[in-house]
Amino acid sequence: MLDPASQSGSLDTPGLPRRHSLNPSEQPDLLLIERARGGSEPAVEALMRRYARRLFRVARSVVNDDEGAEGAVRDACVAAFGDLSRYEPTGKFAAWLTRLVYQQARSARPSARGRAAGPASAHGVLVAAIEQLPELFRTVFVLRVIEGISGIESAACLGIHETTVRTRLYRAHRRLDAELVRGMRLQSDLLDLPPGAAQRLVDAVLARFPREAGAPAAVAPAR
Repeated sequence: MLDPASQSGSLDTPGLPRRHSLNPSEQPDLLLIERARGGSEPAVEALMRRYARRLFRVARSVVNDDEGAEGAVRDACVAAFGDLSRYEPTGKFAAWLTRLVYQQARSARPSARGRAAGPASAHGVLVAAIEQLPELFRTVFVLRVIEGISGIESAACLGIHETTVRTRLYRAHRRLDAELVRGMRLQSDLLDLPPGAAQRLVDAVLARFPREAGAPAAVAPAR
């Protein structure tokens, strides 16, 4: 069983399977993946929007650049949703997709990239502190502290052992002031998606998505 029926379940015909919510954003991953494999664009969009921030944050932790991070997420997701047969439901879909983005970001990252100094705001200080961490520690820190996912899932996202996640997180904490870390835990929008990025990512993936036969192309909302 994937999820409980919605409140409209009282209208279901006795003896027939109970219906899921018609709103894709409320449906579980496995149902959305099944529908995406059948060519459903709303299912693809729901999955993209559900995990866009996590994917961006992981890519951003590798490349330290908004534009490069968005490009890594776009390229990885276009490939992933173009061939969902590669996903095996023995592990979490989010971890599988995050690992693809992480690998794409690492393969695409430049050898060196200069960054202009931003304003010395409290938000900017926290971001700068994260960016100063070595990449291997930084990505684990972002997953565990900024995104708030478990050590087990973080390990699956990065393709490493959970013990390695704990070690890298410990070393990241050793390099950061405890007060800064407390501030990061309270700041929900650190390394967040830039304005319009979620829609750009959805549009890019859907533009390359193999639609269901006879289905009309999705129309992007007016900007």
